Amino acid sequence: MSQRFLSRRELMFRAGGGIASLAVADMMASAATTSPLAPKLAHYAGKAKAVISVFCYGGVSHVDTFDPKPELARRAGEALSGKGEVVVSQGTPGGILPSPWKFKKYGQSGMDVSELFPHVAKHVDDIAFIRSMYSLSNDHAPALFQMNTGSVLTGHPSMGSWVTYGLGTENQNLPAYIVFQDWRGGPIGGAPNWGNGYMPAMYQGTPFRSTGDPIVDLKPPEGMTPERQKRWLGFLDKLNAEHAAKNPQDSEFAARIASFELAYQMQKHATDAVAINTEPQHIRDMYGVDGERTQYVGKQLLMARRLVERGVRFVQVYSGGGNFQESWDAHWDLKANHEMHCGETDQPVAALLADLKQRGLLDSTLVIWHGEFGRMPISQRLDGRDHNPYGYTVWMAGGGIKGGQVIGATDEFGYKAVENRKSVNDLHATMLHCLGFNHEKLTYPYNGRNMRLTDVSGNLIKELVA
Repeated sequence: MSQRFLSRRELMFRAGGGIASLAVADMMASAATTSPLAPKLAHYAGKAKAVISVFCYGGVSHVDTFDPKPELARRAGEALSGKGEVVVSQGTPGGILPSPWKFKKYGQSGMDVSELFPHVAKHVDDIAFIRSMYSLSNDHAPALFQMNTGSVLTGHPSMGSWVTYGLGTENQNLPAYIVFQDWRGGPIGGAPNWGNGYMPAMYQGTPFRSTGDPIVDLKPPEGMTPERQKRWLGFLDKLNAEHAAKNPQDSEFAARIASFELAYQMQKHATDAVAINTEPQHIRDMYGVDGERTQYVGKQLLMARRLVERGVRFVQVYSGGGNFQESWDAHWDLKANHEMHCGETDQPVAALLADLKQRGLLDSTLVIWHGEFGRMPISQRLDGRDHNPYGYTVWMAGGGIKGGQVIGATDEFGYKAVENRKSVNDLHATMLHCLGFNHEKLTYPYNGRNMRLTDVSGNLIKELVA
């Protein structure tokens, strides 16, 4: 039999085809085994493995909840003097406004909590209050962006994006980062508060709903049988292979395949993860999921516990939606506003802490209770309070936090943080530390610069760490 030699053109063609085939096989194997959200090692062993953020949008009044100021009652109606120019958001500043609610000491630590939070008050020995927070803006949108992304400007990755970028997730059948909005609407600024910014879309938050299917279009359309869906997915695999052959250097390809695979897996696993009807009745009662006031937040926080229990890395639950009284934004009728929102959240938040603890999950779950800023010690429209970014309270529990302590202080009126002041960057640095990261080394390259959640500042709040 005669021997046939390949021409140079044939050799290059066949070799090229072989290389492309190897590239496709390698990329498909990588997509099947190595998701961009596969679990990753942190810089060191952090105590926290997951985060639940309870975000009280609109601005909670710290001087009416967790930062008692007796001087407000002693000097009721007087002008706030000796503090320089008092800068307010919406004008009409009035005199000093006392709190309508009384404070009591709770726990072995003897920490002060308002009667607005009688259930949360029972857990103060697990909670660390930071009473000396300050931020940069007294407008909702930039203040929300700063608290959620580290920057007052839109377009930066959110806290959850940084956490999932750094750690991945322990459950490849559910999104790594899930967001529950208030039933009355979303916060000002919308989706960029849980967006991925300049990171790949895989790291953005996925909004879940409290009722019905957790996300829109979760189930296949009517008439789509499992067999038909498998044929569609087979066709999609073919298109993916063709794309890989033509674009072997496409670094986003594995991420896209992983997102398709996640969408398919969620059809089965997402509904199960939020099926709170399978919880024992005493757990449902503890969260208040059947209560008139507590049902919405109760359901969301019970779902949050079920999600972190299943390996979801970051869950954010918003209390307050829309504008003004529908959120914590009490520009008027402070009493009605805060009694409504505290009544909706107090029992469910306390239940979350108790439930995590009884299941052995509090040590590995960092709970952050926060808003975008606090409120003024002076009146607005006689019975309301304006925005106050100069001093307010945030608290943290679990996940390596040393509870039963108060860090920092505002002045005698609660107007400005004056003792051991803490910035939003400090808060973020501490959150990342609890998860095992040096915040200065968790970076993402963008526009020729290594970007950080904490930008160019931020310090670990060492007193917080157990």
